[in-house]
Amino acid sequence: MLQTLDEPEVMMDINTTPLIDVMLVLLIMLIITIPVQLHSINLDMPAGSPPPVTKKPNIVRIDIDARNAVRWNDKALTDRAELEVLLQIASQQQPQPEIHIKPNSKSKYETVAGVLASAQRNGLSKLGIVGSEQFAGNLANSQK
Repeated sequence: MLQTLDEPEVMMDINTTPLIDVMLVLLIMLIITIPVQLHSINLDMPAGSPPPVTKKPNIVRIDIDARNAVRWNDKALTDRAELEVLLQIASQQQPQPEIHIKPNSKSKYETVAGVLASAQRNGLSKLGIVGSEQFAGNLANSQK
């Protein structure tokens, strides 16, 4: 069979567009007609206990002024032995108090280091130096 130029070529493909349109319409109808089912399962869940009440920690402030005088919660200490006794008492408290050491920018390093060493000797672990931002200017001046 020879084909001439004026005869159109026979189309061998199936047009699936109408088939897809019909399937989409059926799918939408199926989705609309299915009733919404609310599934619920009754579970006996254990009642949760409220979080434990957080107790504010006991804070002890140790201030060191410009004349290297040491103060314990605003009470002036006469000597290093009195500081040792107070640190020993604080180390035996349960829970241990937080020790906030606030040195003056003019106080000697050896005084601050001595207070830190005394706290470490007595087994205090919650130590912090408060107000260290006052030393930022000294650091900038020393690096010039």
